[in-house]
Amino acid sequence: MSKAFYVTTPIYYVNDAPHIGHAYTTVAGDVLTRWHRQRQESVFYLTGTDEHGTKVERTARENNMEPQDWCDRLVENSWKPVLETIEAANDDFIRTTSTRHRKGVRKFWETVRDNGHVYEADFEGPYCVGCEEFKRPGDLVDGKCPIHDRPVEMLHESNYFFRLAQFQDALLEHYERHPTAVEPKSAYNEVVSFIKSGLEDISMSRSSVGWGVSLPWDDKQVVYVWFDALLNYITAIGYGEDDEKLASIWPANVHLVGKDILRFHAVYWPAMLMAAGLPLPDKVFAHGWLLVGGEKMSKSKLTGISPESITDDFGADAFRYYFLRAIQFGQDGSFSWEDMAARYQAELANGLGNLASRATAMVVRYRDGSLPAPGDYTNADLALQELLVACAEQADAAMGRLDFSGGILAIKEFVDAVNVYVTEQQPWVLAKDEATAQRLDTVLYTICESLRAIAVLYHPVMPAATSLIWDSLGAAGELGQQSVLTVSQWGQLAPGSVVTKSESLFPRLDTK
Repeated sequence: MSKAFYVTTPIYYVNDAPHIGHAYTTVAGDVLTRWHRQRQESVFYLTGTDEHGTKVERTARENNMEPQDWCDRLVENSWKPVLETIEAANDDFIRTTSTRHRKGVRKFWETVRDNGHVYEADFEGPYCVGCEEFKRPGDLVDGKCPIHDRPVEMLHESNYFFRLAQFQDALLEHYERHPTAVEPKSAYNEVVSFIKSGLEDISMSRSSVGWGVSLPWDDKQVVYVWFDALLNYITAIGYGEDDEKLASIWPANVHLVGKDILRFHAVYWPAMLMAAGLPLPDKVFAHGWLLVGGEKMSKSKLTGISPESITDDFGADAFRYYFLRAIQFGQDGSFSWEDMAARYQAELANGLGNLASRATAMVVRYRDGSLPAPGDYTNADLALQELLVACAEQADAAMGRLDFSGGILAIKEFVDAVNVYVTEQQPWVLAKDEATAQRLDTVLYTICESLRAIAVLYHPVMPAATSLIWDSLGAAGELGQQSVLTVSQWGQLAPGSVVTKSESLFPRLDTK
């Protein structure tokens, strides 16, 4: 059995309510893994929650709750429901408070210590509770964390240290050999520059925090939250318990992360894996921030927008489509209600939705809902077939390199071409003359067969709407099992299929 195509989101810190920035990452991973499933590949998609650390412990106490109860409530009431809101089809959900994770973390650090990469020493330095990160003096702006714009705390503890510095050359060599191991290129350059500036050993434990995974050799200390959290990518797939499962999934093909946590994933994480003798992930992809009013969304600044506030108006499919279509993955992107409404109306309601409605309605009206067999194809028909081949290849190549906007654009261009074809062929005129009955058959078949291909290609992006199209075409088989690699082979929709009028896929927006 071939190794699974393994994609992860960062595990989300439970202290924040989910906002569209979190959903953006999860949707990107979901579209990527659905696409690879439709390439007939074995796939494993992981997401989850990061539940340890100072911030969670303090917030729970402020709310007169135990940290575990606080986490349980947030996960069940906020984090898991948002996956349904955005129609994510993840294969697993890992929680860092779970028994399997805690066992794996303890085994991992015992292994790394046995390999000689952990030692005890005193530590003093600036710590940002918001990032749960020790900062270098050069990281600070006016004594504050530049990400959270808050003063840092000075910590002095006797801790255990991970020998990060000794992996500096190995990391540089790895990135020289694998220039696509961090993307986009700007992120790669940032990582290499950071490593070349000189790595320092880093504290891997905390003695002043009670909420975490205790060290297997010193129960008075807990694993520093990032050196606990990063391990979710292997504890979820059997590390320390099921070597066969681990080998069938690890290493990750893509770690999706926000650019603010790039250093953890592209410096600390691969060094940890080297220390434990494990393979490194193929790629860390750092996407940009979603900006609202020119600023990164923030709970503390009250600029976080919940996914539900968008899906309640536009639906989950439009949410998924918009964020991956409008923003180049890897770059910062601004969200505005006006832009979303405009794209919804032009590209989804008037574009795809109108095409599906017209196509199915004409087969019902002119052929009693039975898909006619095509006659001889004209140059106009053949041109559409050739365009489908080109667009499908472009979409697959773009999705493969995580260029979601490019992949969606390739499919949209085919939708636009089919709409032009309908306008030019004028099936409503052909229907008035018995002498053009066979030509009408060919045109109707061409439109519906094109719509079949569109449903297959768009399914990873808009699973609900495309399922409605698939059903209204009377297409055989499960839509999610249709291959994007053979989608352009013409003639897969069987003549005689029972076509029913498509319901409105993208209803008119309330202008209020």
